[in-house]
Amino acid sequence: MKYAVVIERAGKNLSAFVPDLPGCVATGKSLTVIRRHIREAIEFHIEGLLQAGQTVPKATSSVEFVQTTLK
Repeated sequence: MKYAVVIERAGKNLSAFVPDLPGCVATGKSLTVIRRHIREAIEFHIEGLLQAGQTVPKATSSVEFVQTTLK
């Protein structure tokens, strides 16, 4: 499965969350680390949902970059 992930700067760290999986978050000091951590968090989150007999949400969010005319 592929989920949209939002990565933000948080002070000296990065944080990431998955809009389609509420509560699925991760932190890290670099893009390499945050990507690994959020992948692990997604897998852990889905495993927990399955073990609890809950439905795994489908990936419905998408990400786009929008160019503005402001400088």
